[in-house]
Amino acid sequence: MGRLQHHHRSRSASSSSFARSSDTAATDADARSLAADATVDCPFGHVNGLTRSDLREAAYEVFFMSCRAAGGGRLNYFPAGESGGGDVSPTIGAGPRGGTGMSVVNSRVKRALGLKARRSSQPTTARVSSMNASSAPGSPGRAMWAMSQPSTPVSPGKGRRPMTSAEIMRQQMRVTEQNDARLRKTLMRTLIGQVGRKAETIVLPLELLRQVKLTDFADSGEHHQWQRRQLKLLEAGLIAHPSLPHDRLNAVVLRFREVMQAADTRAIDTGKTSDAMQALCNAVHALAWRSAPGSKAAGGDACHWADGYPLNVLLYVSLLQAIFDLKEETVVLDEVDELLELMRRTWPTLGITKMLHNVCFAWVLFQQYVVTGQIEPDLAGAALAMLTEVAADAKQESRDPVYARVLSSILATIHDWSEKRMLGYHEWFGNGNCGAGGAMAMEGALSLALATTQIISDNAIFTSISTAETEHEDCSVGSFAGDRVDYYVRCSTRSAFTKILENGLGQGDSLIIDRHDDEDPGDILARLAGDTEHIALSERDAFGPVLRRWHPFPGAIAAVTLHGCFGVVLKQYLGKATVLSNELVHVLHAAGRLEKALVQMVVEDVADSDDGGKSVVREVVPYDVESIVFGFLRTWVEERLKICRECMLRAKETESWMPRSKNEPYAQSAVELMKLAKATVDEFFGIPVAVRDDLVQDLADGMEAIFLEYISFLTSCGSKQSYLPSLPPLTRCNQDSKIIRLWKKAATPCRAPVSSPRAHGHHQGQGGMASGGQNPRPSTSRGTQRLYVRLNTLHFILSHVHALDKSLSFFSRGRCSSSPSSAATARLLAPCSHFDRARAAAQSAVGHVAEVAAYRLIFLDSHHSFYDGLYVGGVADARIRPALRTLKQNLSLLLSVLVDRAQPVAVREVMKASFQAFLLVLVAGGGDRSFTKEDHGMVEEDFRSLKRAFCTRGEGVVTEEVVDGEAEAAESVVALMGQTAEQLVEELSIACELNGTASSAGQRMPLPETTWRWSRTDPDTILRVLCHRDDEVASHYLKRAFQLPKRR
Repeated sequence: MGRLQHHHRSRSASSSSFARSSDTAATDADARSLAADATVDCPFGHVNGLTRSDLREAAYEVFFMSCRAAGGGRLNYFPAGESGGGDVSPTIGAGPRGGTGMSVVNSRVKRALGLKARRSSQPTTARVSSMNASSAPGSPGRAMWAMSQPSTPVSPGKGRRPMTSAEIMRQQMRVTEQNDARLRKTLMRTLIGQVGRKAETIVLPLELLRQVKLTDFADSGEHHQWQRRQLKLLEAGLIAHPSLPHDRLNAVVLRFREVMQAADTRAIDTGKTSDAMQALCNAVHALAWRSAPGSKAAGGDACHWADGYPLNVLLYVSLLQAIFDLKEETVVLDEVDELLELMRRTWPTLGITKMLHNVCFAWVLFQQYVVTGQIEPDLAGAALAMLTEVAADAKQESRDPVYARVLSSILATIHDWSEKRMLGYHEWFGNGNCGAGGAMAMEGALSLALATTQIISDNAIFTSISTAETEHEDCSVGSFAGDRVDYYVRCSTRSAFTKILENGLGQGDSLIIDRHDDEDPGDILARLAGDTEHIALSERDAFGPVLRRWHPFPGAIAAVTLHGCFGVVLKQYLGKATVLSNELVHVLHAAGRLEKALVQMVVEDVADSDDGGKSVVREVVPYDVESIVFGFLRTWVEERLKICRECMLRAKETESWMPRSKNEPYAQSAVELMKLAKATVDEFFGIPVAVRDDLVQDLADGMEAIFLEYISFLTSCGSKQSYLPSLPPLTRCNQDSKIIRLWKKAATPCRAPVSSPRAHGHHQGQGGMASGGQNPRPSTSRGTQRLYVRLNTLHFILSHVHALDKSLSFFSRGRCSSSPSSAATARLLAPCSHFDRARAAAQSAVGHVAEVAAYRLIFLDSHHSFYDGLYVGGVADARIRPALRTLKQNLSLLLSVLVDRAQPVAVREVMKASFQAFLLVLVAGGGDRSFTKEDHGMVEEDFRSLKRAFCTRGEGVVTEEVVDGEAEAAESVVALMGQTAEQLVEELSIACELNGTASSAGQRMPLPETTWRWSRTDPDTILRVLCHRDDEVASHYLKRAFQLPKRR
């Protein structure tokens, strides 16, 4: 012992650099373990008072003791196959026989786990360049010297040998030379004279406390800290976590705690005569050497100080973690077979079984895979291989309760970690996460999730581990793995969609439709559609190849899920939309493009499936964008038509038929209505939708109904019958004596111009005739001028209706062209058929309003100079010249007020009304008018003057052919006035016979029917001419044939 102590002290200075580097490595490893804990929680819990490094050092001490006690000499490797054979796990297989070192050709364990051999023939941590003659193999001096040498290979000329198991294990466990020396010294003293003593009968912390003195440490503080660690280890194994339960308030436990409390303040005396040490030994012996109740085993066969859970598992896991290269943490040492075989010797002390080893080894491989950033898929594969062993073990009926706890904890941790990533694999493995090996990392996580979930579902004991139920049972692919992948795809896809939705909103608790910031919700939704398609593409390209190993069409499932997620948001948005806008159309177009892309992905992904993916396709609820657009567009059309109708109804209440301006002699309401209609059509075709054509006719019909109602309102201005005078009763002229006639002629210069009271009143209202009628002013009343505005308005409507019809026909047939000239040509050639009824109604209204205006102008506005003044009192004294002067002034005003397109019809109607008034003067002039055959010349001359007034004053608006055509009927009546009474009687008889109204002999002849169609062949017309003929023959005939009375 003295030699070993002297050797340790002599080398302490030379090994200080290693101690520092070892401490640094331990610190780095602990930091990595802490980082791993942030990702995956330790399933075994923790032991109070013991850190990771404390557990690692304690594990090495147990390992060293187990191997040294079993071998009785230096640490070497002896194959398990030579010591009893039997069935062994592939992870505890036999390796090459070890003498002074190891010569590893290949690893059975690595081959079984699918791990590749190292690139070099020697481990990074196991290279030595030469032998130290003063250090025997396995001694502390030799091990320390070997680990302090550089890792670079030496020249072939120099001798070299592999490191021994002790050297590799100490280096892997990061144990300092001082601790190793103390351990070797303690075991040497403990085992002197006890050859063959089993390691499981040694309470190692107690032996270390007995043998290691204060002089073995650099200072008292270090010794006190080491002593407290050993006592904490004893407390954890014997009191806190014993394998055999006991009463924690019994005397032995209380005595142990008293020693612990004393050691908290200062180091206890561990000499043989120390009361504290004696009390500690008695308490430890009483607690460790116990048997389970009912057990037949003798109390001295084994002690139980480190086989309680979770201490035993934590210590064993610390040993298993030594199989990984310190410099390349993803690499398992090629010497793993020998190291695992040596670790097996700790099983009796730690209470480890083969089943516990398998599950702990699976955990260590998984933990290392996570700690190293999931960059080595071989580690995940190795963990899966071990989980296969674990699955077989878990099916065994006889299970140790500790094993069940360990297995449940590990499976729950691995399951939670892997399923957490698979439920959000877009976030964990997308966007460059996990580096270039993202696909392999995802495959590893998925394999682990499926393996653990399978084990959990196959064993009823794992009721505390919850696994989410698979969605959409009707879409099951018929396998456990496929159904789980289906669930992962749906959940991860929804999570990815939710994330981009929240990123687009800027906050997760706000709906698109309720945002109050400046960003347009439509823009957010359109951008969301693009991001959703990007997720689907990444699913197909990045994740699909991995997932397709377990699921036949994962891309289709993701596309269907995304389709549903976006559909929910779209439905919320549409629920708040009230009118069709460009923003809404933009959103619907984006939704349509997204749906088309997603459906295409579904079709492509399920093309090779057995049922053609019918179960997946049934999940797709179409957005039906076209129907939505159609519905919104129909609502938009109805709203706009409602606005147009309100404009028309408002016109009915407020329109005064005053011209808008001198340059726009139209009604204000018509201008507003047409402007609104044009804006409606322009906006309608400005909406970028494809379903517009189906509503073009609806829009046209609605607008046409409004136009028809407005035209009907515009036409409601009365009729010409309201202005025609009533026909006087038929009488025969009274034949005055020659004396009376002379008196009337002499009295004529003294009487005022003949006019009726009606004419006088209206004449005064119109300003009369200035300067005795020499310079008459227009007699057109305000009411007639308003009729002119109506005429202008009708033509304004006609022109705009025609333009609207062109636009509807042009756009609805898609005749758009990039060339302006071709577009203009197409617009001109576009057939107009949408407003045929409105055009026909407007054309008819033009004639009606023009007729009413003309009759009002002639029979009301000009009655004083025309019907009420012409030929009154005698033809020679009341010629047509004054009436013509007034007519010409009225025509000038008419032409100045009416637009060009309205003038021909208006002048023609005025001409027809004038001819009608002239005929009424001749055939229904009343008692103030009488004619003789000699008056025919003057009447004929006056009528020619009337005709010329329209040919000349109309300024070409009405042609002579039209004038002559309209004058034919009047000229035939004027011609009758040139006939004698006898001739007129003959004409009447012939006309009556032709009409079937002739009387039989001795009977009174019936009066002809009044048709208001004055002509030479009309019996009523001839009869009225006779009634106005101042002739004895005519008077006698009328009395004899019709018993007509004389005028009074």
